[in-house]
Amino acid sequence: QVQLVESGGGLVQAGGSLRLSCAASGRIFSWYSMGWFRQAPGKEREFVAKIPWSGGGTYYADSVKGRFTISRDNAMNTVYLQMNNMIPEDTAVYHCACAPGSRYDYWGHGTQVTVSS
Repeated sequence: QVQLVESGGGLVQAGGSLRLSCAASGRIFSWYSMGWFRQAPGKEREFVAKIPWSGGGTYYADSVKGRFTISRDNAMNTVYLQMNNMIPEDTAVYHCACAPGSRYDYWGHGTQVTVSS
């Protein structure tokens, strides 16, 4: 079992920045790929970014590429999402997820991000 707890959400003006954190506990975090997803009201959950266990080979959704950066600190069992140049369309509940294999089997409860225009 892996437990994931997100933090760092809040209200920010368009053009501003936030950094989300996802603290993991339980099984060996450093072996797993991690991802960030988001869900806006009335919309389906969408992929944002992912990072493999090694930290290299990150991948981003086109909508956030160049603005968001995913990173991880395996010693701290934490994955981060740095969000810059934010736009109102970034408003959503952001969830981190853990993929021990090919699927994201473990999810956090999420943190609310609101971007005002």
